[in-house]
Amino acid sequence: MLYLVGLGLGDATDITVKGLEVIKRCSRVYLESYTSILTVGKETLEEFYGKELLLTDRETVEQEAGDILKAAADSDVAFLVVGDPFGATTHSDLVLRAVKAGIPYRVIHNASILNAVGCCGLQLYSFGETISIVFWTDTWKPESFYDKIKKNRQNGMHTLCLLDIKVKEQSYENLMRGKKIYEPPRYMSVNQAAEQLLDIVNNRRDRGEELAITEKTICVGLARVGATDQKIAAGTLQQMGTVELGGPLHSLIITGYMHPLEIEMLKLFAVEESCLDNLTMSDSSTYYS
Repeated sequence: MLYLVGLGLGDATDITVKGLEVIKRCSRVYLESYTSILTVGKETLEEFYGKELLLTDRETVEQEAGDILKAAADSDVAFLVVGDPFGATTHSDLVLRAVKAGIPYRVIHNASILNAVGCCGLQLYSFGETISIVFWTDTWKPESFYDKIKKNRQNGMHTLCLLDIKVKEQSYENLMRGKKIYEPPRYMSVNQAAEQLLDIVNNRRDRGEELAITEKTICVGLARVGATDQKIAAGTLQQMGTVELGGPLHSLIITGYMHPLEIEMLKLFAVEESCLDNLTMSDSSTYYS
C-alpha cells in the first residue's frame, strides 16, 4: 500500500492519530520537501515519529518514482506531505502511477493553508480561485496571476496568493554546464509579493487600463499559519510592502467584497487602526476597497 499522509501546518505534533499509526507501521517513509515546509526539521520529525525519513525533492520524485512505487508494491510505504496531500495537484502524478502499476493507495488528510487561512476572519466560501505568485527575474516578469485576481475581484471574491518557494534550484549557468550545484533555499515574503503587485498596478495604470486593485486595496499578510508564532497583518497593498512578518512561509490575501463581520475580524490584525475606515459600501451588508 502507498499512503499519502498530510502533516498539517505547524510542527511534528500536527500529524493526525491515524497518520501517525500509518507511519509507525510502514517499512519506508518519504518526506516531501519541495512544496512547503514545517517549523521543525527532519530530525525532530524522526524523533517524534520514531522512524527514519527519506528526504525527497522534486527531482527525486520525478526521476525515482519507480523506486518508491516498487517498494510500495512489496510493503507499506508512506509519502509525507506538509499540509494536505492534495492541497496542490503536485502529487496526483504519483497516485496515477500507482494506480497504473496496480498498487493500492490511501490518503490521510490534514489541515492545509487552503482552509487554515480562515484564521484571519475572512469567510472561506467567499474565496475565488487560488493563485501562485512567482519570483521575478531580470528577464522574466509574468503578470498572468494579476488577471486571475481581477476576475476574482469582479466577482466580489477574495484571492489567496500562495508565494513562491525555491528549494534545490540551480542557477542558469550551473544548469547549462550540467553541474549539480544548487542555490540556497528562498521563500517569497509578503513584502516581495506586494512589491511585484505594485509594479503590475503601475504598469497597467501606464497603459491606461481600468485597475482591478490599487495601492489602497485591503490585503492580509499571513506568516507561519498553524505555528505558535503565526502572524497576521491587515492593511493596504502599499502597507504590505513594508509590514514585518518574520520568517517563512508567507501567504497574501487580496480582499473582495467584505461582510461587516469580516471587517471587524480584520480590525484585530490591522497595521493601522484607520486603514479599514474608508471602505466603499456596495449595499447594507457589503463593503469593498
